[in-house]
Amino acid sequence: MPSTTTSRRPLNPRALRRRSVLGGGAALLGAGALSGCGIPSAYVAEDRRSAPDRSETDRRMAFSNWTQYIDVDDRGRRPTLDAFTEKTGIAVTYTEDINDNDEFFGKISPVLTEGADPGRDLMVISDWMAGRYVSLGWVQAMDQANLPNVTANLDPQLARPAFDPGRRRSVPWQSGITGIAYNRKAIGRELGSTADLWAPDLKGRVTLFAGLDEALGLLMLSQGADVSRFTDDDAHRAMDLVQKMVDNGHVRRFTGNDYTGDLASGAALACQAYSGDAVQLTAENPDIAFLVPEEGAELWAESLMIPNRAEHKRNAELLIDYYYQPEVAAQLAAAVQYICPVPAAREVLAASGDKDKAELAENPLVFPTDEMRARLRTMRDVTSAERPALHKVWGRITGV
Repeated sequence: MPSTTTSRRPLNPRALRRRSVLGGGAALLGAGALSGCGIPSAYVAEDRRSAPDRSETDRRMAFSNWTQYIDVDDRGRRPTLDAFTEKTGIAVTYTEDINDNDEFFGKISPVLTEGADPGRDLMVISDWMAGRYVSLGWVQAMDQANLPNVTANLDPQLARPAFDPGRRRSVPWQSGITGIAYNRKAIGRELGSTADLWAPDLKGRVTLFAGLDEALGLLMLSQGADVSRFTDDDAHRAMDLVQKMVDNGHVRRFTGNDYTGDLASGAALACQAYSGDAVQLTAENPDIAFLVPEEGAELWAESLMIPNRAEHKRNAELLIDYYYQPEVAAQLAAAVQYICPVPAAREVLAASGDKDKAELAENPLVFPTDEMRARLRTMRDVTSAERPALHKVWGRITGV
């Protein structure tokens, strides 16, 4: 279980969250899923999305999340959730039943397509996949009147993703950066850009993410692309470079979360990496550094969404807004150590009087500095029309 402090702890297996495979999700949104008028056959019209809201008389709700993605105390309790129930009287059935975006998509898609009760009122979905839910009409718009803390405290850099302008159907739970982790002692120098991965002395000691959605943004940024509106040419230019590096033996392999083992063992000297893992990797080995390249890195989020036909919508909105109180957000940030979507939580941790929490408040991988923020970019989602062709090329390169 995750610690409630910033002390060392095992690497979080939930980092597999952004793995993309040609599974149920990709297949459903491929070319065969489009009707003659260009609308996905699984699309749910606006008038079929809501169910009668039982929140006023039924003080319950169900929340699906990833493993190790909430604060847990030494007795296995979840302090922030318990405090929410005590404050509001809303009992939360909390289930860690999301292990992979595509797997969960495959599990819930028949229910949402048929307009049946999804059995949950809230779920946490990675933004690249959240775009599919929005485009399919599978999630409900939230009542902004129930989200005053979100309005006041949401990180502006996360407020306008291409798939959901204004965050009407999604609210970040936690955020992170896809950048580069490397062993500076073994390499003998600091790295400054993604292009440094291709230095001759790193041949055979570099790993990249196997998932298209995970790998592509950083690679396109290194070539000067605007990832918020990247073109087909931008994507293919980046993939051409990777193909060249595979052909000449420069890329050791393509990974999921197992990149952390390669880096820790020395099999890899540099790799694409997630900032949340880097916090822990660096705690275990100070020689490992995390780089936000000078030309930019990808900023992403995993977001709370309310599925269609949820029966406790207002209760879910109250829970979302509760976690946007700086004091609550700070408690969650201290536990999970990803980028906190509530910048005001930093001051809460800094003033806590706890040495570990005060150090966390100064960690730029939890609360990015202004200088780091200037290099962060949000990638638009790969559309259903683009995905089959891009996956075909990427699959040929990676062997996945």
